[in-house]
Amino acid sequence: MQRLVEYAPASGSLALWVAHRDVSDDEALAHAAGRLPAYTDGRCIHYTPAFDKLGLDAQTGWVAHELLHVALRHGPRFRALQRRLGDADLALFNRCADAIVNSTLAPAPWLALPPKALTLPMLLDQVLDTTRSDEAALLEWDVERLYAAVDDRRRDGKASARKDGPRAVTLRALGGKDSDDLKPAPEGADAVVAEAEQAREWGDRLLRGHSGDGAFSILRTLPRDLPQVHTPWEQVLRTQLARALAPRLAENPSRPARSWLANQGRVGRPARGRLPWQPGLTHARRVPRLVLVLDVSGSIDEPLLARFAAELAALTRRLDAPMTVIVGDDAVRAVHELRAGRVGLRELQAWGLEAGVAGGGGTDFTPLLEEASRHRPDITVVLTDLDGPARHRPPGALIWAVPPGADEAHLAAAPFGRVLRLR
Repeated sequence: MQRLVEYAPASGSLALWVAHRDVSDDEALAHAAGRLPAYTDGRCIHYTPAFDKLGLDAQTGWVAHELLHVALRHGPRFRALQRRLGDADLALFNRCADAIVNSTLAPAPWLALPPKALTLPMLLDQVLDTTRSDEAALLEWDVERLYAAVDDRRRDGKASARKDGPRAVTLRALGGKDSDDLKPAPEGADAVVAEAEQAREWGDRLLRGHSGDGAFSILRTLPRDLPQVHTPWEQVLRTQLARALAPRLAENPSRPARSWLANQGRVGRPARGRLPWQPGLTHARRVPRLVLVLDVSGSIDEPLLARFAAELAALTRRLDAPMTVIVGDDAVRAVHELRAGRVGLRELQAWGLEAGVAGGGGTDFTPLLEEASRHRPDITVVLTDLDGPARHRPPGALIWAVPPGADEAHLAAAPFGRVLRLR
């Protein structure tokens, strides 16, 4: 780390924001890290006894390599990709991330990469049959796009596991054991919201490091793979619902304002005249209403449904807002009235199962939204894949909550309201 700071002070100082820990061979093997000199879980860099056997240049190369994995948020970005795709391969993703990191560090003469280290031009040439220089490739490819290009795994018949295509086979052979150093940590309950803040902070640190080192910056060719900040859907949902369901104030002519009472209706001290009547304020709506439309013809996995139900329950409890749940597909199958904070995963699953048995087939949002209008909602949330017509718009705001994997054409064709992607 001292060598990093000597040659690239601003970029090297990024290591001060990362935790560093020595581990035994047994602990490294328990994390499937084999005999790697170092590996990272996305938050901390772990050093094995093999690290001590390396020369100073090689040690500097490993520290810089793992540091960029942490700074570029490769661990959390793999978890996000896994949530979005449902089946992301860590070994392939690790090699894509390694290729970008190694190509970034390759021009630095004061550190050494492992022998036969996988670089981005090597990956593009041998896997994608494309020729690019280091700098041109780094300006064009980010890790998500690179992974999408190399992951050609396909399901073979009814087998649950996916079989490697020629690109995946070739990429697995590249890099060897040194390309298995990414060990993403398990996600906590608030991981999505926390990661947005972490990505924003690391993006700022990387930009400051790059500008501080100028021509000596090791980050000069990395603008393409900088971590992108995506506002978590939970935060968007909280903001929209809080805005729509919060009690609104209106003038009440039957009672005076507090400021009028405090001044006793007089101007100045001592009083020199009377103030005009100033009406007080009161809540215009005592009971804000939320309508949830559950499209049972769509598909949403259980963990995402559980997060969605927990968000709705917490928000309605905090805002003291009852909720009406409308279940259906091409027709209304059931309507449930709930008190604030009483919706949960089991209820949504049970209603979806019951309605799915009765319904099935395609989706027509028109009768569902017409039913929503009868309840005079302040905001309507539709949990769906957006595959179907909608010829009626209920009053108030409307959010289409769309799970991962929804057809982009359906999202673009949303007739009104706001599309909220659940990741």
